[in-house]
Amino acid sequence: MMEAMSETRIPDREDVDRFALRVWQYKQGEVVSLMVHLGDRLGLYRAMDGAGWVTPAELAATTGLAERWVREWLLGQAAARLLEANDDATSFALSAEGALVLAREEDSLAFAAGAFSGGIAPPAIVDALAEAFRTGVGLTFDQMGRVSAHRLARQSEPWARLALVQRVIPALDGVDDRLRAGARVLEVGCGGGAALLTLAAAYPASRFEGVDLSAFAIEHAERAAADSGLDNVAFRVGRGEELAPDGGHDLVMTLDCLHDMTRPDVVAGAVHGAIRPDGTWLIREIRSTGDWSGNRRNPLLAMLYGYSVASCMSSALSEPDGKGLGTVGLPPPAVEDLCRAAGFRSVVLHDLDDPATLFYEVTA
Repeated sequence: MMEAMSETRIPDREDVDRFALRVWQYKQGEVVSLMVHLGDRLGLYRAMDGAGWVTPAELAATTGLAERWVREWLLGQAAARLLEANDDATSFALSAEGALVLAREEDSLAFAAGAFSGGIAPPAIVDALAEAFRTGVGLTFDQMGRVSAHRLARQSEPWARLALVQRVIPALDGVDDRLRAGARVLEVGCGGGAALLTLAAAYPASRFEGVDLSAFAIEHAERAAADSGLDNVAFRVGRGEELAPDGGHDLVMTLDCLHDMTRPDVVAGAVHGAIRPDGTWLIREIRSTGDWSGNRRNPLLAMLYGYSVASCMSSALSEPDGKGLGTVGLPPPAVEDLCRAAGFRSVVLHDLDDPATLFYEVTA
């Protein structure tokens, strides 16, 4: 009887959202677990014990670690409510209770940090992330292994299949008509190819090309393309900074990946050179306000900062001149500044009822 009811009942949207949040909070715990391990392993909690309010620079100097990495870790720990932060999240403190649970291994029966051994990451990746705190240089996506590319591909597929053609493309001025007539489309940071394959099936008159720095992601995309039987889409390993300045693309897309790039500013300039004068650049980026008080309203903020340390910021710092924006490092004002600095005239923000991301329609 209960099974039959679950098959026929249409759940309320708020009930679905609450259930989804419950599930994602378990994922958040998994990610925060890795951050707790790193805090214990790198001596960050011990350095904060009794130190009062400290800045990221002060904690980095005390521990001999890279300040940018320490700052992202501190923000994530404050979002998880394991550390205290001042109003603008420029100083942080470990409470007396927190010290007993997270820092005082030798004299506290409440000490728990030793129970955390890395959470979501395999031991070799945990070791590499700990070293990144020391050197300041992060891991590329391929250094995270094939499993990371596979996980990201699976995560992006439902959105690409159910929202891209149905909700996002129709929100862009004239893009649907152009794709139906036959357009040239490029996705930079295409990952496993789900978005382009969805578009290629929906718009057979158009041609689609995907570029990604990850060889593992391109392998996944090429297999998916072969399985699809589509002949209007192709993928290749490449850098967004090196796009040909041919001004020939009607639509360029960067979907939830600009903040992962070492030089998003250079990529933005390359996109400007690759797009037609009347073309469109579609940007999808993590929903962020750009300030601590606004971001703290997100119940999954600790997960976002944890992902930043483990993946997004790590990738963005994987080269010596990397900007290291981090997962929440491109709020709307920063996206607009980035686009205008690259020569684009118009940046239109679209909030399309996606709880995690915002969309930007950028025109040359």
